[in-house]
Amino acid sequence: MVSQLKFTRSEFKRGLEGLSEEDAIKRVGPANSISWCVGHLAWQEQRYWIWRLQDCEPIEPRLNQEFCYGCPASTPALTEMWEIWNRVTTHVEPVLDQLATEDLEMERQQGDVVFTAGDLMNRMIYHYWYHLGESLGLRQALGHTGLPDFVGDVETAAPFRRF
Repeated sequence: MVSQLKFTRSEFKRGLEGLSEEDAIKRVGPANSISWCVGHLAWQEQRYWIWRLQDCEPIEPRLNQEFCYGCPASTPALTEMWEIWNRVTTHVEPVLDQLATEDLEMERQQGDVVFTAGDLMNRMIYHYWYHLGESLGLRQALGHTGLPDFVGDVETAAPFRRF
């Protein structure tokens, strides 16, 4: 599961390669800017792996106010969002790398919310793919060409493994 998340992250980055700061902040209709999506995914990484899984304080508190689900749309600088995304994902790597199948299956509770790390992992992976598709659609609407048009080399980078 962790290798699938890491592969998904790499595909998200691949889908945004070559995106200019100018185009990253553009909004098409009601869609969020692509730079906001980068911040939003950093928010979810922090929410799941730092707050939910470890019950620790956020390392980037700003994410909770500006990039949460339901937060107002904004057009932050792409470079800044990638810096924050990199800080959060680098911070959580050791935690993810230690997860065993038993950790993914173990039921946990935080307040009224009952979850497993596996549930969080699935939602995180699917959330990345959602925003990758959205971002590539926005890039197409902005006239970008030569974009990735299919999933990369998952067979090599994150092959199926039995739990």
